[in-house]
Amino acid sequence: MKKFILSTLAVLSLAYFSIAQETEWQRKFEQLGPELPTPNEYRTGSGAPGKAYWQQKADYDIEVEINDANQRLTGKETITYFNNSPDALKYLWVQLDQNVRERGTNSLKTRTTGIRDSLPAKIAAQGLGITDYDGGFKITSVTGAGGKTLPYTINKTMMRIDLAQPLKTGEQFVMNIEWYYNINDRMEIGGRGGHEYFPEDGNYVYTIAQWFPRMAVYDDYEGWQNKQFLGRGEFALTFGDYKVKITVPEDHIVASTGSLQNPKQVLSKTQLERFEQAKNSFDKPVIIVTQEEAEANEKTKSTKTKTWEYHADNVRDFAFATSRKFIWDAQAVKIGDKTPLAMSYYPKEGNPLWEKESTLAVKNTLEVYSKYTIDYPYPVAISVHAASIGMEYPMICFNFGRPNKDGSYSDRIKYRMIGVIIHEVGHNFFPMIINSDERQWTWMDEGLNTFVQYRTEQEAYDNFPSRRGPASNIVPYMRMDKNQIRPIMTNSEQIMQFGWNAYAKPATALNILRETVMGPELFDKAFKEYAQRWAFKHPKPADFFRTLEDASAVDLDWFWKGWFYSVDNVDVGIEEVKWFKMREEEATVENKSKKVKKGDLNAQANSEMMDFGDGPEPFSLVETDPRYYGEFQNRVDDKAIMKKFEGKNFYQLKFANKGGLVTPIIVEFTFKDGSKQTEKIPAEIWRYNEQEVTKVFAFEKEVTNIVFDPNDETADTNMDDNIFPRKKQPSKFDQFKEGSGK
Repeated sequence: MKKFILSTLAVLSLAYFSIAQETEWQRKFEQLGPELPTPNEYRTGSGAPGKAYWQQKADYDIEVEINDANQRLTGKETITYFNNSPDALKYLWVQLDQNVRERGTNSLKTRTTGIRDSLPAKIAAQGLGITDYDGGFKITSVTGAGGKTLPYTINKTMMRIDLAQPLKTGEQFVMNIEWYYNINDRMEIGGRGGHEYFPEDGNYVYTIAQWFPRMAVYDDYEGWQNKQFLGRGEFALTFGDYKVKITVPEDHIVASTGSLQNPKQVLSKTQLERFEQAKNSFDKPVIIVTQEEAEANEKTKSTKTKTWEYHADNVRDFAFATSRKFIWDAQAVKIGDKTPLAMSYYPKEGNPLWEKESTLAVKNTLEVYSKYTIDYPYPVAISVHAASIGMEYPMICFNFGRPNKDGSYSDRIKYRMIGVIIHEVGHNFFPMIINSDERQWTWMDEGLNTFVQYRTEQEAYDNFPSRRGPASNIVPYMRMDKNQIRPIMTNSEQIMQFGWNAYAKPATALNILRETVMGPELFDKAFKEYAQRWAFKHPKPADFFRTLEDASAVDLDWFWKGWFYSVDNVDVGIEEVKWFKMREEEATVENKSKKVKKGDLNAQANSEMMDFGDGPEPFSLVETDPRYYGEFQNRVDDKAIMKKFEGKNFYQLKFANKGGLVTPIIVEFTFKDGSKQTEKIPAEIWRYNEQEVTKVFAFEKEVTNIVFDPNDETADTNMDDNIFPRKKQPSKFDQFKEGSGK
């Protein structure tokens, strides 16, 4: 009879043993539920809108005029506000976002500043607010029904309208506001909207945004969202229907949110014919205003005016662009049962790059985003060329990417331009349709959008050099000093390393969630469910977290806690490797294997290669003691089990979690014959011990090499301890320099 000795540690990693060895429990696998808002009739525990979910509505009837001589915008609007809430409202809050540029603005007062030698004059003036520009809304009238003046109070970027009687549930209130403001020069003082001056021909391109007083959001989550606009945390807005008349110089072309209502009055016969032709052109864009026509237009500078009328239903905002310099092209896109127009407007300074790439990028974006969210519901999607900007509004966005003066451009410029167009057009979905509150949570807008941007770049283009999305690209940020970064779940105004935190990290997290944790099929269904549930509504973070779990049956609380609520990073090291083979009865095997204690690999890594050179450590099994059967009368066949162990190679690996962020364990084994096998262990292996786990792998063949995270799926920040046999080698990430990522 053969002799067998039980070697428990070689085969099993028992829960109670791990707990006993644990040094610090950080609650990484505790449920997130207590930290989320309590589900109610408005927002359910599943992440879906509740049976009593409600949201407000605000309709706008606006007339606006651009004065091309003094760059002034003058407007008047009628707002019809619908109270669908269960609350009676004594006052209404209106956003005055242009006031972020008024004299004495808090955005300047709260900005940290400093002086250094040889500071560029433009940067100094902009940073310190030393300018002659007189910005901000100039409110000239606020009236109610019958022209009666309404009492109001302006507090920086917010205006409170006091009501004579509380606005009850189901009632609506009509008010009129008149205003003007001086349109800012974006070259001089920046801004999401404004104008760009072209000295060679003396013309302007106006990209007009945050240009009218807009209703603030009132919702079930926090009442009025009336946080001050300091310049970074963007916008929380209410859906409504718009009727807008835009008066501009007669020779201008206007690109706008919505559908053009009077094309026969504002387009020439030739332009109108081309516009109609574009509605059935699915293979390539139709040029409605050619470069030759735009260049001729630059010389006219008409003093007459023309009014363009646009209507838009169920949108949360409205923006437009106007210039006599615009080239204009358009192409139809098939999305479900709709055929929206992908369109681009650009001055000659954008060509030839814009004519070649812009509308194609718009088309690609609509197709891929519709696949992952909902079918694009609006009639148009527009990309407007403007210098050094990327900014989004319903159906229209403003994008950078300018060739050299001779028309040449590098691949870097081309791909950055395509990337920003995809990103800004993609914002139609996040947050213009799936309408999150970016004043509070930047990542719900920028992060989710950047993730689908990455999917578009990879699916619609060959070998696109994506900046954000791949796990390996986030490593420089994750390696930073923890004092220099903040969790994703940080208010927009307190975020540090804004580009990394609000764009790159959440996009990377979702990519890892899709590719490594959930798998594409489960993730895509859950992500699409979120988009469908919250299209044209106001989701909050808990709604996103809960929906992805609800629609996938995957417990993701550990993932949200690690990636979104902490500044931990993935740094998993192969701390110890032991090779075992079962002992045969007659063999006399001297145990020559190198017994490496915890920490020895790192200690010896600089002086010698760690390998399998000393051969396997022998172990034996024994027949099962009857006490392990309890009340069971039946018995397992011990000898049959032992037979299955014969000849196999067992590799006991100890993994150390040095970065704190728990992650699936992905291990690639290379065998003597050159073949490879990858094993993927769910992140829940860390649930009993968050710092260290041991796992045994059994193979018929001998292993020669072991690598943790062989395909850079987890954003591990230190690859040096991911390999066994271990030897000193430079990290693949040493080439990156830490930076802001913006």
